[in-house]
Amino acid sequence: MPLNDDQNSDSDSSRLSESTASSSDLEYSRQSFNSDSSSKPSSPASSPPKAITFDELMAATRNLSNWTLAHEIAVNANFCIKHEDYPQNSFAGTVKQIVHKAFWDHLESELNEDPPEYEHAIKLFEEIREILLSFLTPGANRIHNQICEVLDTDLIRQQAEHNAVDIPGLANYIINTMGKLCAPIRDNDIQQLKATDNIVELLRQIFHVLDLMKVDMANYTIKSLRPYLWHNLVDYERTKFQEILEETPSALNLTTEWIKESIEDELSSVSDESSSSPGADSSSKPIISPTLVLNNGYLKLLQWDYCKTIPETLITDEVRLQELREKFNQLKIIACVSLITNNMVGAAIVDLPDFADHLKRISLPLLDGMNKKSFDLKEALNAIGVQICSTVNKSLSERGLPTLSEEMQSNLMGQIAHIVEKNNPVCSLIDKRIQLFMRSLLALPSSQKCMPTMPGGLSVIQTEMELLGSQYASIVNFNKKVYGPFYANILRKLLFPEAAVEKTEAETSSN
Repeated sequence: MPLNDDQNSDSDSSRLSESTASSSDLEYSRQSFNSDSSSKPSSPASSPPKAITFDELMAATRNLSNWTLAHEIAVNANFCIKHEDYPQNSFAGTVKQIVHKAFWDHLESELNEDPPEYEHAIKLFEEIREILLSFLTPGANRIHNQICEVLDTDLIRQQAEHNAVDIPGLANYIINTMGKLCAPIRDNDIQQLKATDNIVELLRQIFHVLDLMKVDMANYTIKSLRPYLWHNLVDYERTKFQEILEETPSALNLTTEWIKESIEDELSSVSDESSSSPGADSSSKPIISPTLVLNNGYLKLLQWDYCKTIPETLITDEVRLQELREKFNQLKIIACVSLITNNMVGAAIVDLPDFADHLKRISLPLLDGMNKKSFDLKEALNAIGVQICSTVNKSLSERGLPTLSEEMQSNLMGQIAHIVEKNNPVCSLIDKRIQLFMRSLLALPSSQKCMPTMPGGLSVIQTEMELLGSQYASIVNFNKKVYGPFYANILRKLLFPEAAVEKTEAETSSN
């Protein structure tokens, strides 16, 4: 299929995103954790600790690269390869410019000799021929034979010996062939080539456009592969990760620590509930749901310090998780500001139906990049406070009502600025309600399309919360589907260590 067919189907198969992922909810039971799952095809095999050679490390690195790339292609509909060059003012850009200029100047001097020297030009035609052939699909025999016949370097060398090489004619054939093979987006580039008279400049521009066509071809191949990768992604990722685990037995260490921390959090929560219940039996061992443990671990990623290494099983979604964390933090701030404003000057904004939208319009740009270390949240909150006071006063003036007093404005701006403080009561309240919504969302079966009830105080960000929540749940459910067998083994060992010991002893005695 030629490149120009690519552009005609841009809207067909490239609409995949994280929000379209579907998977089961992975309900675990104590029986499943006590059972021997090593005989199941989906269960990861365990490997004893061993020394890793350099070759094994490189093999694991290649597996990691392929695994990450395949995941990105499948889940990111916007993933593509871009043609990038060095900045002109950079050292590398300057060196490249000097070297290229020297090459093309030398070619021009050779062609201007009497008689002309064609050897370098012939090598360029040979390289162009191979690039054009690489664009062809299997079965394109006619154009394949034509390219080989016209750009036959042996024939061109014979012509050069008699000073009979028709370089403009060869260049014109190359341009016409490129026009047949290129994507429509390159049509203007082809027209510019036809308008170029200087033969050396023309050859230089031909190579530039061929580089762009290579990128187009790579992106066309990526788009063609995406549906296949998506259909087979669960098995592919699980197999690749198993290969990494066999090469690097420590490849689940961080994941194990992540799950262990989640178990400790759940135990602490159960312990607090038991201590507050008068009739609770403190001697009984608490029963923890593995599903709740995993969901709690996923929720911790929304507050994860990404200066730390993320669990290995979530590496492929690290960038998406960071972006979602920032967006959730922005929404949390907006909800806090809205709650404070309504509590303090609610009567003044009761007749402003679009106040929530206006609040988001002024807040989101000011909160952009808030997860960066250099970001000054207090300064952003001060700016938001000033904008809110201005909006409220303008509305009051238009309705002939007295504006906010200096003291009221100062108190409002102060309350908003205090959101940044640790353990701020408003911020803690909104955070708990966001966590409640997300926990309810993750508890729903993945096949259920409806959203859980939005907790009070979050109505101002309900639309955005449901959208981000859907994207996050999609990432979580797909991750469970791929790495469920690995999580099951870890949870079995951590939650039911006595069963894991019995299984190990039984395997040892049988051997």
